[in-house]
Amino acid sequence: MQPGKLWGLRRLADAEGRFKMLAVDQRPPIKNLIADKRGTGSAAYDDVCDFKRLLVAELAPYASAVLLDPHFAYPAAIPLVSPSQGLLLTLEDSIFEETPSGRLSKEIDDWSVAKIKRAGGDAVKVLAWYRPDAAPHVREHQEEFAARVGDACRSYDIPYVFELLVYPFPGSAEHTTDYVEDTAKRVDHVIESVATFADARFGIDLFKLESPLPAASVPSKAEDDGAVQAHFDDLGRAAGRPWVMLSAGATQDAFRRILEYAYAAGANGYLAGRAIWWDAGQAFPDLEAMRGGLTVGSVPYAQQINRLTDELATPWTERPGSLGSTTLDGAGPDFRAKYGGIEPE
Repeated sequence: MQPGKLWGLRRLADAEGRFKMLAVDQRPPIKNLIADKRGTGSAAYDDVCDFKRLLVAELAPYASAVLLDPHFAYPAAIPLVSPSQGLLLTLEDSIFEETPSGRLSKEIDDWSVAKIKRAGGDAVKVLAWYRPDAAPHVREHQEEFAARVGDACRSYDIPYVFELLVYPFPGSAEHTTDYVEDTAKRVDHVIESVATFADARFGIDLFKLESPLPAASVPSKAEDDGAVQAHFDDLGRAAGRPWVMLSAGATQDAFRRILEYAYAAGANGYLAGRAIWWDAGQAFPDLEAMRGGLTVGSVPYAQQINRLTDELATPWTERPGSLGSTTLDGAGPDFRAKYGGIEPE
């Protein structure tokens, strides 16, 4: 592996190579919650910062790495992230273009892979909405977006963490622009989307994947006849590299069930937010009540899924897949001469 990518992935995982990552980069879900609780049309900047600062303060100690956004979480809470933890920074704009033929993603304005690297990020995280049955020009746009970021991550030698979400088309009964799971998603659409972006041209180092089945429909392992596990196994095979599960707003019970299937399929951990802290966030704007909810509900849950991860997840160094060996690329007496990358601006 490229030296920076190898070091960055090691920074994101715990000492045994398992990912226990906390997501605090959500923008529309948190802003909408705050606006609803305040009874206002939009969320005030300081309120969003206060909300995210509290999440980081109370929950970051239980994570191997923290995912922040550059709008609110990084400027408000970076002093609360331990230097012993990994740091991911998000690159995609939360405002996507909704067209009749599918969704179009873009980078946050005035933000880049270069800035993430300079700000101390150990990895770049990107969410791309994708459907294999979207119009050809929509798929091409999303694939070019992903490949462009991948090229920059290679140049700056920083891990590329890529999140995929299938979404409902406009006009469908399930259509919404909210950041929630598409409960009508098809298993083949989820897996085919992952297989598309597993191509080496995208340069993805770590997949952040949704359940192939709607979260609420995933039974306990004891109730599965093997069909559900087979879908998760297909998901892992399609990824072909280290991968973690996202929660997509699933309930705590549902996400715990999903993790059991994912770990049996070879997943290397999780990168989750709302499943951990959403319930506690309902106490906003009473920050002390919210802190209490995090203490009695979110922290024990984080500890619970961390134990599950320790017991069942495969360390990423044991299944590097298409990334190849975790041996340093170019190691040897001429490493200095061979090692390339973008020089500082």
